[in-house]
Amino acid sequence: MNFVEELRWRGMLQDMMPGTEELLAKEQVTAYLGIDPTADSLHIGHLCGVMMLRHLQRCGHKPLALIGGATGMIGDPSGKSAERNLLNEETLRHNQACIKKQLAKFLDFESDVPNRAELVNNYDWMKEFTFLDFVREVGKHITVNYMMAKDSVKRRLNGEARDGLSFTEFTYQLLQGYDFLHLNQTRGCKLQMGGSDQWGNITTGAELIRRTNGGEVFALTCPLITKADGGKFGKTESGNVWLDAKYTSPYKFFQFWLNVSDSDAERYIKIFTALSKEEIDALIAEHQQAPHLRVLQKRLAKEVTIMVHSEEDYNAAVDASNILFGNATSDALRKLDEDTLLAVFEGVPQFEVSRDALVEGVKAVDLFVDDAAVFASKGEMRKLVQGGGVSLNKEKLAAFDQVITTADLLDEKYLLVQRGKKNYYLIIAK
Repeated sequence: MNFVEELRWRGMLQDMMPGTEELLAKEQVTAYLGIDPTADSLHIGHLCGVMMLRHLQRCGHKPLALIGGATGMIGDPSGKSAERNLLNEETLRHNQACIKKQLAKFLDFESDVPNRAELVNNYDWMKEFTFLDFVREVGKHITVNYMMAKDSVKRRLNGEARDGLSFTEFTYQLLQGYDFLHLNQTRGCKLQMGGSDQWGNITTGAELIRRTNGGEVFALTCPLITKADGGKFGKTESGNVWLDAKYTSPYKFFQFWLNVSDSDAERYIKIFTALSKEEIDALIAEHQQAPHLRVLQKRLAKEVTIMVHSEEDYNAAVDASNILFGNATSDALRKLDEDTLLAVFEGVPQFEVSRDALVEGVKAVDLFVDDAAVFASKGEMRKLVQGGGVSLNKEKLAAFDQVITTADLLDEKYLLVQRGKKNYYLIIAK
């Protein structure tokens, strides 16, 4: 497989230094991509870079995932209008361990193949590097004029940021440049990859290597992923879409991909899955024949959810979706864990009732009219129950005065009432 061709047809190639494609065609290349360790989970904004590493390894080259421990302690001015918080070493090591666990789902770190992936942390070679050494070995090779010409620096100096650009951030491109030099000298790394906003930092590294040891190295970047409407990819009302289930449940993760627009699904399925060109072309053609079936979105959501979480999580997310939008059974509802249940019914009207009353048992008509205002009147409820239009926990309510007890509670806490086909109410026993 040709790595550059693979990126090109997938829409994952933005900028590339001359000679990069030729280098990759003639030898196994060691390449690295930097990952910011400011959280203990990656989010889907990282996924394009991670998929670049994955394709690189599949094409026979050696990927290095660089955790920016030292640079993460400083903050990168590229595309930012404010400095980031600085990390301590304990937090950094915790974040690194969590990120490696996530990356292991995409990259082969364990086998003994020559191109197995490795995780490196620039804190390990920067922590003993004194300021004087840095100024002598790195600073003297790159002029201030060269550094000032970078777009990321110019934007901050031209008033984009209220507080200007600190010296700490100004030196960021030299630190990242030194990473490339260090990996080139110690691991024979000849290629750095990243998002297009990193092009300035990456080329500084290539220039540093050229001026230091005369070596020739290469670079390529992927475009920054956006939504068709120009909005920021991966952001929802509740913030980032994380890969860690404790921050974004597999159900919400699955729903994110399921709900993307048709044009976004066509781009994303190329970028965020390992499906072949033939398979993707066939899916796009099938989707265009019947867009309302959302073939692309369903396949995209399946592939990414299984890759990031598991097939079991994917199946559970599908079952959870069917509860809201399909003809799911009460058994399926009872299988949901509390987090998924709350995620599925997020935004539906909720009522709190006394758990003590349910121990004795309460007539449905009293519970759903007096204690929780699901129905406006007992007469309205009686009529709907007689017509088969009321369900409790996905089972038709047999009688309007059916007794409800704690045995009916989901997760020992919830009752799900459905009025008609689309109106749900969640009753919480406290």
